[in-house]
Amino acid sequence: MSRIKLNVLGISYSQTQTGAYALVLTEEIGERRIPIIIGGFEAQAIAIQLEGLKPPRPLTHDLFLNFAMSFGVNLVEVNIYKLEEGVFFSKLICNNGGKDITIDARTSDAIALALRFKCPMYTTEEILEKSGIVIDIQQKEDNKFAKPESKDVENEKITSSADYGKFKKLDIESLEELLSEAIKNEEYEKASIIQSEINLRKSQ
Repeated sequence: MSRIKLNVLGISYSQTQTGAYALVLTEEIGERRIPIIIGGFEAQAIAIQLEGLKPPRPLTHDLFLNFAMSFGVNLVEVNIYKLEEGVFFSKLICNNGGKDITIDARTSDAIALALRFKCPMYTTEEILEKSGIVIDIQQKEDNKFAKPESKDVENEKITSSADYGKFKKLDIESLEELLSEAIKNEEYEKASIIQSEINLRKSQ
């Protein structure tokens, strides 16, 4: 069975479910995308890693990383191996220095861990055929799932037009102060939005 490597394209507010987010994966070589609906906590865990934010205390996935590394366990890869009734099933391939160990995981947790361990993510051609969508250039401009200018994981972000409108009026120094305050208060969704605006300013 052929395996296809995936990258995280970005996260946006879900247009179909209130309070949920759409995590979008893309095949490394190709144009197909896989949108996966996830909850707010899971979106936060992924977003702060994408933005390179450093929480004052370790979150659950950071704790898992620290625990695993302390005992010599490494996450080798993540496999999204099944799609059943709209639900994606994933497994973690870990290694303790002597053998590989397979652990079932929710796909959102698996991706949050893959980003922290900096390990590859894979799926099958069958799953991509079932769930993959191709977004053309015009659709990319109108679709919140896509980020047309870059696939660089470090620059992906959660978007909120209301928050961006507020933060766009501030200078970078003020934004950086707000970012520090948001991280200190563990308001990671807000911090992610502020970091995105800072990244946008610095790239211009």
